[in-house]
Amino acid sequence: MRAGRLTSCPKTMPERKRIAVCTAQVPFVRGGAEVLVESLVRELRARDHDVDVVQLPFKWYPRAELVKACLAWRLIDITESGGQPIDLVIATKFPSYVVQHPNKVVWLVHQHRMVYDLFGTEYSDFTIDSRDRHLRSVIQRIDERTLGEARHVFTISRNTAARLAQFNSLRGEPLYHPPKHDGRYRNDGHGDFVFAISRLDRIKRLDGLIRAMAHTQTGVRCRVAGAGPMEPELRRLAAKLGVRGRVAFLGHVDDDHLIDLYATCLAVFFAPYDEDYGYVTLEAFRSGKPVLTAPDSGGVLEFVEHGQSGYVVPAGEPATLGDYIDQLYADRQLAARLGEAGQSRVTDITWDHVIERLTETL
Repeated sequence: MRAGRLTSCPKTMPERKRIAVCTAQVPFVRGGAEVLVESLVRELRARDHDVDVVQLPFKWYPRAELVKACLAWRLIDITESGGQPIDLVIATKFPSYVVQHPNKVVWLVHQHRMVYDLFGTEYSDFTIDSRDRHLRSVIQRIDERTLGEARHVFTISRNTAARLAQFNSLRGEPLYHPPKHDGRYRNDGHGDFVFAISRLDRIKRLDGLIRAMAHTQTGVRCRVAGAGPMEPELRRLAAKLGVRGRVAFLGHVDDDHLIDLYATCLAVFFAPYDEDYGYVTLEAFRSGKPVLTAPDSGGVLEFVEHGQSGYVVPAGEPATLGDYIDQLYADRQLAARLGEAGQSRVTDITWDHVIERLTETL
């Protein structure tokens, strides 16, 4: 047999997979869940997957809409499209994870919080009425069945995983991801204002910052970015407390302006009630700024340590918060040390790890 020339075997390229990312969308409302989905799609495509978003509108009122929304997700068929199989489904928030697929992975943003962690608080419209209690049990059973059938359940934080264990006896693996503008955040020093950004809803508790401003003794100011139903009330509060001249409401800010605000602020205020995860915390730390939060702020506390990377102050203690703000204003080196400690806390959070875990069933 004549010996032939040795040739190298071509490397086998990984097969391009088709992935559907499922999400529920409240029309004309944009928040952290929408940013997460957009970022996830971008990162999957960057790794040469064929990705599309499957999105259904979500309405939680009147009550019957909740069950109808679950049924809508259950009835659709996304096992294939155009005769080609969909290899993986990644479901996110309620009720998108109700969808059926043989290779369903859940990356849980949150469930319908009104019937879980917010039930019995001022932030839930569910009551102890028998009809509400019945619907609550129906939603819990739906969640337990449809989350339980997933190949793997990840959560965006330990806080979300803890809720899942507490209310549904299901395990979720926390999987942290970077904020939207990862790689662009910077620190241009510590200026003379505390920065806050969120939707202006009651659950975000931005009134706590305004009340604290009335107790400060320095020339510190604050800037609030975002829009929402609480804006008129917050403006009235600032006027009533005599701090209107030191509180600026910026409304919506574009991405470049947002990064500039993080880069130049003294510190960041982010003290919502029982937050799922909170991009604001990571954005602040990526920018080297300390975070002011509260002991019941949920996922924020997975990163912020009192006196180490910021300050944790009960929501009903504006004078104490004001004192901490004054300390940071008077000692910019203190602000820098706290911010640097926060920055080191989030350096290991990467998209590579997230994508590797979410796609390991392919």
